[in-house]
Amino acid sequence: MKVNLRLLTIGLSLSIFLSACSTVGDWFADESYEEPPEPLTEFTSEISPKILWDKSVGDGAGDKKVELSSWWQNNKIFAVDHEGEVTALNAETGREIWDADLDLNVVTGIGGGMNMVYVGSDKGVVVALNEADGKELWRTQLTSEVLAPVTSAHDVVVSRTSDGRVSGISAQDGKVLWSYQRAVPLLSLRGAGRPVITGNEVIAGYDNGKLVALSLNDGKVLWENSIAIPRGRTELERLVDIDADPVVIDDTVYVVTYQGQLAAVDINSGRVLWSRDMSSQIGLDAAYHDAVYVTDDEGYVWAVQDGSGDALWRQTRLLRRQATAPAIAGNYIVVGDFEGYIHWIARDDGRFVSRQQVSDGPIYCKPLVINGVVYITAADGSITALRVPEN
Repeated sequence: MKVNLRLLTIGLSLSIFLSACSTVGDWFADESYEEPPEPLTEFTSEISPKILWDKSVGDGAGDKKVELSSWWQNNKIFAVDHEGEVTALNAETGREIWDADLDLNVVTGIGGGMNMVYVGSDKGVVVALNEADGKELWRTQLTSEVLAPVTSAHDVVVSRTSDGRVSGISAQDGKVLWSYQRAVPLLSLRGAGRPVITGNEVIAGYDNGKLVALSLNDGKVLWENSIAIPRGRTELERLVDIDADPVVIDDTVYVVTYQGQLAAVDINSGRVLWSRDMSSQIGLDAAYHDAVYVTDDEGYVWAVQDGSGDALWRQTRLLRRQATAPAIAGNYIVVGDFEGYIHWIARDDGRFVSRQQVSDGPIYCKPLVINGVVYITAADGSITALRVPEN
């Protein structure tokens, strides 16, 4: 996110008194200047990923720049638009199975688990639907805006809200079972990473740079660690939000902060195994004992050696193209951009191997890779399924 630093210096002291808690976008949405994006460069295409199907569902993000990510579950793809219209598709054919209109303002993607799917609203409402037919099972009012997709396991539904709270909800009746809250800094980036359930733990990142493990049963803190420590004279310099979804593989959590660190963390103790300087609110993917792939805040895509944090390569030709978080797809990395292109990048050296425009609108969501198929959800409400090339 770009911010006019000169205006920050002039206006910071005044702005602090105007709001007890704000986002960077709230303060400077109309005052920032961004350099133009890197133009697309020519290259020799090496693969031709096959489009299996494409489907338009709902109105997408409308005029909002929000990540309304889709969810795969039991061979179905579930999508939600900004007005709360939920659509279930057959993941193999794209055929619509059902749709439901929840009449909610939605600012984050759909989630699921335990044969249910979940939608959260900007008013703090969480709705659970039966995945088979879209029937509403329950609605629960939480304390503030739901900023991350909701997920569940072991009869507990977990939600992250904008007031720094992670809540555990009964999957049976929607009753709030527990909540854990950390204070939100005076200034933070807008957004929150999806809490990850692994075993009986919930892994969640916070705006103060802390990674926390909670008990799924009662919300008690199992461990916490500061992945990045706020430093600097201004509130902007001290931003270290964890807004990207953590990735958990076996006993390791991979996490990245804004203006801070990319780190691998032991899931049992919270101990940092390795780290390196990195700034990203966008996201990452990881291949255990191989490499971690990160899109940084400039739009560079990195490959970093797991175990040491050493850089393997950096793809710089997506500078300021608002590249999505990277997704591992076989021998390739896939990212989307603001013009509806998806870029296929070789995992071994970071070269471009294919480019396809699948939407007329921007792509904000990390590609979803399941069973050798890449699902691309664009802001215009389109979903495209592509077969991952074998080599």
